[in-house]
Amino acid sequence: MPLALITGANRGLGLEFTRQYMRDGWQVIGCCRNPDAAHELADAGAEVMKLDVTQAADVTAASKRLAATSIDLVVCNAGVAGARAPVLSPVTQADFDQVMRTNVLGPMWVSAALADHILPGGKIAYLSSRMGSIGLMTNAGSALYRASKAALNAVVKAVALELASRGVTAIALHPGWVKTDMGGAGADIDAETSVAGMRAVIERARSDVSGHFFDYTGKELPW
Repeated sequence: MPLALITGANRGLGLEFTRQYMRDGWQVIGCCRNPDAAHELADAGAEVMKLDVTQAADVTAASKRLAATSIDLVVCNAGVAGARAPVLSPVTQADFDQVMRTNVLGPMWVSAALADHILPGGKIAYLSSRMGSIGLMTNAGSALYRASKAALNAVVKAVALELASRGVTAIALHPGWVKTDMGGAGADIDAETSVAGMRAVIERARSDVSGHFFDYTGKELPW
C-alpha cells in the first residue's frame, strides 16, 4: 500500500488530497497544527500527525517519528495568503515573517527532514501558484504572496537537482483558483476538480520533468 504524507491536511486542498488518496487505497499521514481539532481529517481515515511546518521542533519530531517509515509521496500543501496588497504598500514584519516562514521556510524544512524517508521513484509535490510565476505576472497585487511562491519555485528546482541521484521527482503545482477558505466562494473550480487534476499530473511525473512547474490540467508554466 503506497504512503502519502500531506501537510496542511486538515482543510481545503490538503483535506481533499487526503480523501482522494484514501479512496484509492493509499495510506495517508495527514499533518496539521492541531490534531485534536482535525475531526474531518480523522474521519477520512488518515493517520493524523502534529506538524506545524513553521516550527522546527515539530519538523524534527516528525522526522524522528517517521524514522522507520518509507514514503512514496510528500505533498507540501500548507500555506497562507497573507495581506493582499500591491508591492509599494507597507508590509509589516509580522506579515512578512508569517508568509515567508509558512510558504518557503516550512517546505524547505520538511524537504530536508523527510528526504531520506522518500523511496527511490518517490515524489514531492509542492503547492505553488501561477502568482509566483514572474513570466506570467501582469499586476502588482498580493506582492508578498507572489514573492513567497516565486521563492518556493526556486526551492523546488533546487530540491529536484539535489534528489535527482536518488531517483526522487520534485514538481511545483498551480492548483487553479479554487473554492476554498483561501480562494473564496467566487473562485473558478472546486477542490475535488483541482485535486483530481493535480493527482493526475503527479502520477504522470517522472524524472525528466523533475523541477518543472505545472497547473492542475498538466500545462507547463513558465517560471
